Amino acid sequence: MATLDTIKQILQDNLDIDPDTVNEDSTLDSLDLDSLDLVELIVDLEDAEGIDFGEPEGLETVGDIIDHIESLK
Repeated sequence: MATLDTIKQILQDNLDIDPDTVNEDSTLDSLDLDSLDLVELIVDLEDAEGIDFGEPEGLETVGDIIDHIESLK
């Protein structure tokens, strides 16, 4: 499964966010993700992708998250 699809699935399952509204340009603010939501997303992404996400700074969009994950693979 592509990373974007994984993110869409996690957001739909955990936060009832319509996957059709999520793309690489979606900002975390536009998705109404607070810091706790982001932590939950990261933990689920670590499990799904088999990575240690670390503590990156400057994540503002879904694309930023995807780029960071791809840099860890």
